[in-house]
Amino acid sequence: MAQHNKIYLNPTPVRIWHWLNALGIVTLTLTGIQIRWPEFMNIFGTYKAAISLHNTAGIVVSASYILWIIYYIFVTGTLLKIYVPTAEDLKHGLFRQAIFYFFFYFFGKPNPHTPTPDNKFNPLQKVTYLMIMLLLLPLVIFSGFLIMNIGPLREVIITMGGLKLLDGFHYLIACCFTAFLFIHVYLATLGHTPFAHTKSMWTGWEEEEEK
Repeated sequence: MAQHNKIYLNPTPVRIWHWLNALGIVTLTLTGIQIRWPEFMNIFGTYKAAISLHNTAGIVVSASYILWIIYYIFVTGTLLKIYVPTAEDLKHGLFRQAIFYFFFYFFGKPNPHTPTPDNKFNPLQKVTYLMIMLLLLPLVIFSGFLIMNIGPLREVIITMGGLKLLDGFHYLIACCFTAFLFIHVYLATLGHTPFAHTKSMWTGWEEEEEK
């Protein structure tokens, strides 16, 4: 039987944030679909109810994002170390990790990346989460805030190109998040067991198969 080392990879604040953020993003996605295509989807009752729930979920996700930033910058001080790829990651790590996901994983080869508390993510994850957490999420929060406050921020919206352009921008970023959800769930199954990574996000302890 394979032996596994356990690493405390996900502290309690990170786990709470992860599941709160996941619930918020899923809620935003589903309510957003109903708001965009009310004639095809109606699982939240009225159109007004879908908008209200969408706005509430947006506020929750925004607040949790602020707490996430505070935690990684001021509490642990590891934001750049964990989320920003190194030169080695960009030069060799991205290709090596992509080959593993697309080819070697299906032949039972070990993951080339061994996670540690200060180096949790492999190079592909770093690039992806850097884009999601430090670019797309702030942009979707900012555009959503403007849409929620059309009246008082009318002049700002006009300066940025108008409501139609802003709405389209918000929608395109939301599509990126929807695609990321499916990819994220799939990649979460690629541990040494299908639920190893999910279990770690509940318990905090990551089991690594000995190589």
